[in-house]
Amino acid sequence: MAEDLYSVLSVPKTASAEDITKAYRKLAKKLHPDLNPGDKAAEEKFKKVTAAYDILGDAEKRGRYDRGEIDACGQETPQQRYYREYAGGEDGARYRSTAGFEDIGAFSDLFGDLFGERGGMRGGRGARFSMRGSDAQYRLDVDFLDAGNGTKTRITLPDGGTLDVTIPPGVADGQVLRLRGKGNPGIGEGEPGDALIEIHVRPHPVFKREGNDIVVEVPITFDEAVLGGKIEVPTIGGRVFATVPPGSNTGQTLRLKGRGIKTKGSAGDQLVKLSIILPDRIDDDLKRFAETWREAHRYDPRRKLKEQA
Repeated sequence: MAEDLYSVLSVPKTASAEDITKAYRKLAKKLHPDLNPGDKAAEEKFKKVTAAYDILGDAEKRGRYDRGEIDACGQETPQQRYYREYAGGEDGARYRSTAGFEDIGAFSDLFGDLFGERGGMRGGRGARFSMRGSDAQYRLDVDFLDAGNGTKTRITLPDGGTLDVTIPPGVADGQVLRLRGKGNPGIGEGEPGDALIEIHVRPHPVFKREGNDIVVEVPITFDEAVLGGKIEVPTIGGRVFATVPPGSNTGQTLRLKGRGIKTKGSAGDQLVKLSIILPDRIDDDLKRFAETWREAHRYDPRRKLKEQA
């Protein structure tokens, strides 16, 4: 039996959307492969957490999961009659296309009768009716890194068929990809419609996107802030080293050129926001140093705030 998605995120079934998002971000940040290199168990847990949030973090999917219409993998449960349900028909009703017409075969026969056998005959042959097929619309959830770097994936259609989709690098949340000729079939000699795929990018626990720039907050130690040095920084293309200048402060931003979203003809940057983090435990050496330094180097970091207030 598949694991309950609420249990995966450690939230009750009555949890609010905000609580579910908070739980996901907390777990994803703890289990992310970049923060647990080589830990296969953490990687598997991260995948489970991400898959659970993919459903529970979406109001529509969560509702369908709660009603038992889809399983923990997001697949239709066996009792669902996808086409009949959405066509509004009963068990014996014809299927309908997304354009609202009756079953394509019956529709073609109808026009064959009207324009062929019953229509005006010219040269012993009836006129042929053709119509372009309607477009088919789909939603595709994509991981943040796959959206940034590009990837190829395969989606399973409600009728059991599949559709191969190429995600271009830098695709944005809400962007619609058009696959020519992959929609509903045409009538007669009409060409098929297109497949319109709306992209939804899952949030990432470390990276945020601003235009074509990637923003990441990186903690540094007290001594790195004072003395400077090289630190390892995650990027959407892998880990790199960045130089922290001496005297750096919390909120200071380093710019890594070309390490952001790459699109045709341009590339964004990665903005590394520094955050000074003190040790979990302040030992006697650091305490004595701070007391001695304070006596000889007093300064007021809130002076400007007082003047402006």
